[in-house]
Parts: sequence; structure tokens; C-alpha cells
Amino acid sequence: MIEWVYRSVKKSRLIEQIIVATDDQRVFDEVKRFGGEVVMTPLDIQTGSDRIAYVARQLPLADIIVNVQGDEPFVSGALIDDAIMPLLVDSKLQVSTLVKKITNQEELYNASTVKVVFDNFSNAIYFSRSPIPYSRDSVSITSEITAGKFFKHIGLYVYRKDFLLYYTKLPQSSLEKAEKLEQLRILENGYKIRVVETDFESISVDTPEDLYRARTYALSFS
Repeated sequence: MIEWVYRSVKKSRLIEQIIVATDDQRVFDEVKRFGGEVVMTPLDIQTGSDRIAYVARQLPLADIIVNVQGDEPFVSGALIDDAIMPLLVDSKLQVSTLVKKITNQEELYNASTVKVVFDNFSNAIYFSRSPIPYSRDSVSITSEITAGKFFKHIGLYVYRKDFLLYYTKLPQSSLEKAEKLEQLRILENGYKIRVVETDFESISVDTPEDLYRARTYALSFS
């Protein structure tokens, strides 16, 4: 899994260095086996952003840090580049991420699928594990999905390094604790997260069922 993600990231035109951050010796050894660069991080690190920040502090020349989850086997180099571009275009922007239209009710009502709403300028308004927005006058949820009114978050983040180091020092926010979503700490402190819409189909592998889905999806290309 980790080698698949690593080699996908290598296809990015904009990424200059790839480092796997882990606190698991098995992952560390596997990355070394296939010739990747890896850093062992402390066991007491609480979040993925904190883990990335730990490594970022060791990269004095880096300006932009991309956090690619190791459980996203189908991430592509082009997708990563699309996520990076907003920070290259807008020097004031600190964070960007990806969203995709939700296509079925299972995704909409699955708490593991993070939903997002955003404004007319593609800045995130809120992330939630619950279906958002709530369509009070909707006659059919299926028609709402077909109309493309719901979006899911794809957990790939692009940060300016200085902001990443600042943000991870902020205390956990109340909404972050309630939803168990660390990106809400950014919004609660008044900062923007730019969202980039994609057609990329994310299959995060968190359970044995997810792994089965991922393998089935991969076989469709073989």
C-alpha cells in the first residue's frame, strides 16, 4: 500500500521531495526496502498534521508542504498538482485541499465520509461527518445527489510550511473535538481553506472492507 502511494506521488510535476512520516517500524522498514525516504516520528504525536509538521521542521528550504495520506492508493500526480496550484497562484492563501461530488446515499450518510460546504469563492465553510447542507424542502434526496449538491472531502492537504508549523501549535478547537476533524481548527481560527473540485474517486483504506474495494478497483485496470 505505502509503496503504491509513494510511486503515485512521484508522478507529480511539482513535488520535489517525498518523505514518508511514520511511527511504525514495519512501515519504516518497508519504505527502506523499496528505496524510499522515511522519517520515524515520536509515538505521542496526536494528528497527521502534527506528524507532517514534525518532519517539515527539518526542511529549512521547503516553502510548501503536501500531506498525502498513506491509505490513498489511487492518488495521482496530476491530482496533487491540481491541489498545489492555488497556493502558487495566490500568495496569501495558506491551505488548499480537494473535494468531489457525492454520488450515492451510502457516501452521504457514512460518518467516515467527511462532507464539506464551501462559498462562491471555493473557500470551505464547514466540514462535517453529518450530511451537509441540510435540504429542508427536498422531496427526494436522490434528486439532490443527482443535482450535485453534496461534496465529500478528500484528505489531501497543501500547506505553506510556516502556516503548518503555526497551526499545529494552536490548541484543539471545540468543533474539531466534536467532529474529530482537525481541519476545523483552521476555520475556527479565522483562516481559509481553498477547495479544488476533482473527479478523482478516493478509496481510503481504513478497514478490511475498504481493502477489498480497493483491490477490486485496482483489478479493473489490469
